[in-house]
Amino acid sequence: MRPVLPVITMAVLALSHAAPALATQPLHQTVEQAYPQLDYFFQELVKERDGITIDGRAPFQSHDKFLPGKIATGLADVLLHTPADDPRLPGMLRDYASIADLTVGMENDTWGIYYYIGALYKLKQAGLLERAVRPATLDQLRKKLDWRTFVRVPAYELIDLPTNYYGVAFSIARLRLLMGWEDAQASDVLLDRMLKHYADYSGTYGFSDETDGQGRFDRYSILLAAEICERFIETGLTVTPELKALLRKSADVALNAANADGSGFTMGRSLGPYGETAMLEILSTAAYLGVLTPEEKEYAYAYSARIGERYMTFWYDPALHSVDMWGKGRRTDTYRGKHRILGENFSLLHQLISTDEMWNRAGMKNAVPRADLAAWLERARPAFSLTRFAGGEYDRALAIWRDGPHVFSLSMINGGPSQHANSPYYPLPFSYGIVSGIADSGAAHPQLLPKFRLADGSELIATAFLKNIRTSDIDGGHRVTYRQDALTKLGKNVPVKDTRIAVETEYTLRHGVITRTDTYTPAAPLDVAGVSLDFASFSSGATVDGNTIAFRDGAVRTFAVDGLASCSAADVTGSEAYRAPYGPMATLATCRTGAFTFDKPLRIRWTIRYQ
Repeated sequence: MRPVLPVITMAVLALSHAAPALATQPLHQTVEQAYPQLDYFFQELVKERDGITIDGRAPFQSHDKFLPGKIATGLADVLLHTPADDPRLPGMLRDYASIADLTVGMENDTWGIYYYIGALYKLKQAGLLERAVRPATLDQLRKKLDWRTFVRVPAYELIDLPTNYYGVAFSIARLRLLMGWEDAQASDVLLDRMLKHYADYSGTYGFSDETDGQGRFDRYSILLAAEICERFIETGLTVTPELKALLRKSADVALNAANADGSGFTMGRSLGPYGETAMLEILSTAAYLGVLTPEEKEYAYAYSARIGERYMTFWYDPALHSVDMWGKGRRTDTYRGKHRILGENFSLLHQLISTDEMWNRAGMKNAVPRADLAAWLERARPAFSLTRFAGGEYDRALAIWRDGPHVFSLSMINGGPSQHANSPYYPLPFSYGIVSGIADSGAAHPQLLPKFRLADGSELIATAFLKNIRTSDIDGGHRVTYRQDALTKLGKNVPVKDTRIAVETEYTLRHGVITRTDTYTPAAPLDVAGVSLDFASFSSGATVDGNTIAFRDGAVRTFAVDGLASCSAADVTGSEAYRAPYGPMATLATCRTGAFTFDKPLRIRWTIRYQ
């Protein structure tokens, strides 16, 4: 058995949001720690094969449809990192071939196909393919690793998949061309489809809608331009000026949302470490393509080094030999459930390795990160910015506000099917340790949005029909306003418009204080069974004084509500229902009003004071 190299460990970052106490080491040195982790899984797979278990989970019994491809990529990273004269290499190549034989007949879809063929192409470039994959297995892979498994031909339509899968299909077709498995026709058509679809559903703003124009955006909408540029670089195409312009917009959002502690995007689903590696992908690609200024490049690299450090010290658990997105009070959506634990290790470590390679190619290998990142972000990035994602019938935008060590992302991005009722997509000011969504939360306890229960049994919240988003400076801060001519009627996979109630919303953002004011107006007198407002907070030690809840510990000091009858607070420590992607909530604050006839405007206001 090959020896596992020692992994440098550091104290796990607490939820205090404090900047790292130690100087950040070069990103490349941090990412070198990925290889012992990959080597551990390599050895376990050789020994246990499809019987492998990780923290009680059996990955090969989990129906992870990307797993074979992620295994191929993760283990290829180990091979490619091993010197050609290393006496272990011949045995490692035989082991890789054995694992390829094991997985070749397993389910492997879309992203898994992309990962697998990308690994084969890199092995081919390194002159290792013939030794790493046996001829009969390679012949099977040539037939199976095909974009046609999820694209209809000759129409070139995706088969029941989100729009970003055009990029996956193009990448596979382009890699098949480079492998000598097909000609350029399909990759040319899919490239055209990908870019056309991006243009159709990003409009003049440059960020890709996850739906067919229904207005759902998240971190992936910002990442996609970088991903497309990466596919061009990976397959030897010249990145166009138009793509560089889109990447510049993504880089601006990433730098505006950057935090010196290495945390990343805080809104939308599938976060955890992916909210941070998305930042790595955007900024490393922008640096390599010369999209950043020299100063921005220096500090984007410093931020990237912090992200790498945070992965190793916060997300990686040496006791498990694994990334941990599911323990310590953390929570993921079903898509990234713990059944995918092996594949998540491979894909995250591959992202760290590939983005480190991009930084190396950008001239930053082993560069010492700038130590004044926090000061630069405060000085060089805007205190407040609004990035528009879509306009027309409804507005979609992201307001980013920087208040000392806290960065708030007020995401007004919610439309389309499947996610509208889940709190990561609510129009809220998300900020690490202050306000968080809860993956797959549903709307049983909608985070910081009043829920109307009508006498007829309907439940309504204000999520998806935003219009006329406006911003302005106010004394000592900023204001964001919008209106909705209808609330969302809950219970369906898509947001259903209910015009019985309209709402005008105002956020005011001042140092240490966020206030949201909703003015609800009924179209006609309406019987309401009750209104409730919940706030799942990381702060603890709650005391209630009227409609003000004070906290003894945590970043949030008080939560106050006007317009509802009474408030209470409950300790939810240990509750499965109240977990953020990065850790547990501690207190559920709830305010309520009982039955009434709704026949005049109702103003509901909440204020969060934080330190």
